Amino acid sequence: MLNRMLTIEIARVTEAAAIAAARWRGRGDEKAADQAAVDAMRHALNQIMLVDGLVVIGEGERDKAPMLYIGEKVGGGGNQHIDVALDPLEGTTLCAKAMPNAIAVIAMADTGSLLHAPDTYMDKIAIGGGYPDGVIDLDVPPEENIAAMAKAKGVKPSEIRACILDRPRHAELIAAVRRTGAAIHLITDGDVAGVIHTTNPEDTGIDIYLGIGGAPEGVLAAAALRCTGGQMQGRLQTKNAEQKARAAKMGVTDFDRKLTLHDMASGDVIFAATGVTNGSLLKGVRFEKHWTETETVVMRSATGTIRWIKNRKRVDADHHA
Repeated sequence: MLNRMLTIEIARVTEAAAIAAARWRGRGDEKAADQAAVDAMRHALNQIMLVDGLVVIGEGERDKAPMLYIGEKVGGGGNQHIDVALDPLEGTTLCAKAMPNAIAVIAMADTGSLLHAPDTYMDKIAIGGGYPDGVIDLDVPPEENIAAMAKAKGVKPSEIRACILDRPRHAELIAAVRRTGAAIHLITDGDVAGVIHTTNPEDTGIDIYLGIGGAPEGVLAAAALRCTGGQMQGRLQTKNAEQKARAAKMGVTDFDRKLTLHDMASGDVIFAATGVTNGSLLKGVRFEKHWTETETVVMRSATGTIRWIKNRKRVDADHHA
């Protein structure tokens, strides 16, 4: 069981990364924004003295430095042994162009609780909490999932809104969903945020997420859904022999397996996300003359608790946690 103090410490980590990235909003430099977020997140993680953490979902899988790479040790070396999944800046292009829904995101879980997903793609389907088990199924046509979702929600299919990454590979998927009468919210980037939006459809307007995105992002999203009682399924996708070899190196042997939510994130999970740019779920970092304001959501699976933290601190205190 994770130490409850981590629910506060984890928020400080994403806040630090979001503030660092937000200073690069709209400046057109994705690499600089990402690096600033990485440096701030690493520093904040290493200030958590009770943690002995291992990054299992991170960046720089192939070239370890300077990103938070898979296998990197983080934390102050305490006795709380955890797995860490992170994306210091999810939506680097969104941040560089000052577009909505860029976030800093992290999940912590008991050792061995998070899927060690390779840097490949994952076909995903996800919905938020409050629905009977088995509403969605990755192996049935999109039309059937939309119909099942509408029935479970007690509305017509035309009242369902799906979130899909705007990619050429999704042309058939988009056409199939539109044939049901459901509306589609297309996103250019932000795979994790897209799935998380299903956890709060009243505010985001998103009922279901469909399509192929990053496998590491799938694990981060699964961590959030574990905390909210949502449902998710995924299947790894590889484009070439190199990706398949990397996946095999990380222990993946069955590429046809349909992964459940608990396959991707089990045990006690804590998840946090802080807005970098304004979005439908989180407001972005706000800079004023004398203070900086952030908005963060923190979730925990063991208690089902969701905390919304609006934090304001003095500019001259930015270097403190």
